[in-house]
Amino acid sequence: MPQRLPVPGSDTSLMIKKVHFEVGETAMTIMADEKYLKDAKDAIFDAREIIKAKIGDDPFFGATYEPYEESKKDEPLIRRMCGASVIAGVGPMAAVAGAVAAYALERIYAEGCRFAIFDNGGDIAMCADRDVLIGVYQDDPKFSDLALLIPASDGIRGICSSSGRIGPSVSFGVSSITTVFADDPVLADACATAVANNVKDTTRESVAEAAESINDMEGAKGCMILCGGIMASCGEVPELVPAKEGRATSMWLPFRA
Repeated sequence: MPQRLPVPGSDTSLMIKKVHFEVGETAMTIMADEKYLKDAKDAIFDAREIIKAKIGDDPFFGATYEPYEESKKDEPLIRRMCGASVIAGVGPMAAVAGAVAAYALERIYAEGCRFAIFDNGGDIAMCADRDVLIGVYQDDPKFSDLALLIPASDGIRGICSSSGRIGPSVSFGVSSITTVFADDPVLADACATAVANNVKDTTRESVAEAAESINDMEGAKGCMILCGGIMASCGEVPELVPAKEGRATSMWLPFRA
């Protein structure tokens, strides 16, 4: 059953819905005003069709772990995935979850939505005109009660994660979680994969060096890595706060001070 939640700091009549939506490989949790949900779901289907069509034309696009140069003939979403892959030094499908989330969010953002979160298996595209608490979902008990306090903003942001220990996505690293912050969710997703791949072992030196690799990825704002009881960050990283009664772990909610 979709969960209806009041939005703090808004008119009391405004309600948002939190729904889980799955199609194919996409498992998306959406938090937005109900009037935008149909268009959001339609956009998810559209994004998937764009990506599937590209793979149909060139199966190498869907298989390579190497950067893939864009073509002027490609759809804008495909060009963004290619551009992100070149910046991060990974294959374009490393950005697929962030790309689908971003495409759907941008559809309803253009319609006037200013509070929405699309969580595609840990890769988040969001716009939020109020503070939001986002849980840090990982398997290290030392950091089990952490959440990110994301400040209000007028624009779209990406908060994307990769793990060498959790989830089905391919990672060549060993971190419990690597999270990258960027204005573009497509770029954030690709960079999260790249930075996570750089965490070769659980030593402090390896984790710190991997975090610093974000500096080489143009457009990424910062990253945070949790690995083997070690935390490392580089660049602009949101404030870490205790997860409220565990509610924020693996999920998100409007923040109440």
